[in-house]
Amino acid sequence: MKAIVTDDCISCGTCVDICPEVFDICDGEKAFTKVDKIDPHWEAEAKEACEACPVDAIILEQ
Repeated sequence: MKAIVTDDCISCGTCVDICPEVFDICDGEKAFTKVDKIDPHWEAEAKEACEACPVDAIILEQ
């Protein structure tokens, strides 16, 4: 599974709070993914972060 953060990101930090192993934010910038491929151990948290994003800025691909 792969995560993509789109330009719709508003830097709210929800994804980082839920899944810091996959997402990060640097000083007010938009969120980004820290990994190219999500470890299966973190897939549930990545899905939760995607669903919790208030502007639907996270896309998960298989």
